[in-house]
Amino acid sequence: MNYVFHRGEYIAENQAHIAKDNRAFRFGDGCFESIRVVNGVALYLEAHFARAMDTLRALKIDIPHTCTLDTLRNQVQGLLQRNQIHAGGRVRITFYRRSNGFYLPKSNDLSYFIEAELMLDNEFNLSPVGKNVDIFADLKKDVNRLSVFKTLNTQIYVMAALHAQEKGLDDALIQNNRMALIESTSSNFFIVSNGVLYTPQLQDGCVGGTMRMIIINLALANQIKVYECTLNPQNLLAADEMFLTNAVRGIEWVSSYRTKRYYNQMSRRLVNMLNEQNVAYAAKYKQV
Repeated sequence: MNYVFHRGEYIAENQAHIAKDNRAFRFGDGCFESIRVVNGVALYLEAHFARAMDTLRALKIDIPHTCTLDTLRNQVQGLLQRNQIHAGGRVRITFYRRSNGFYLPKSNDLSYFIEAELMLDNEFNLSPVGKNVDIFADLKKDVNRLSVFKTLNTQIYVMAALHAQEKGLDDALIQNNRMALIESTSSNFFIVSNGVLYTPQLQDGCVGGTMRMIIINLALANQIKVYECTLNPQNLLAADEMFLTNAVRGIEWVSSYRTKRYYNQMSRRLVNMLNEQNVAYAAKYKQV
């Protein structure tokens, strides 16, 4: 039997429910974090917690003094143990405004819901077959102060994913309202030119992904240059490689964009370094 954590207690997954006036359900009023588990440990929880707290402050949801990193880590690890996830897995934490009211809430109290499920892989693996991507042109993402946050307002990503499916693509790239390329349906992206990494800058409206940050720091620590900048379709055509980054899936290499074909040398190098770092992180918190 699987369990979830909600409102301070672990409950059976088949007994979990939300009220009809839940604001996450009604208005998408909140945010979420997807977290990879390796060796039974939730990876990089500090980064996920920091981003979630920044998002809650931006959404004007009150953060109680009891909502701390240590508290959340204990709750997540307790759920992993109850669900017998001792190797690979994934965790999702949905934070939402716990209040009645319509668009105007009657309070700004916080509540959250933690889920955990088993994954067969206990490390990040680079597929032998790369992804085929193209641009989703039907809708553009507005650039505003909420653009970088992972809120529950995900309609553009749903539409982009449906577009990719209809076109026989593995993923689709999203543009902002200034026509810059910023992200895919569920990932940040990087291109590689002459051994240098380039990724869309946060000012262009991409989500500030935790894996994006981890890859940037990992690359810099290994003397790989990284530039955050505005990218357009011409940059994709000139690149040697392209890969997607996601907290749960790690690094996924792109093999083609339209008629352009890519290699995966840098992707393979980064995946190996990332897996080494993940094992070290999990060992550190396994002892706590």
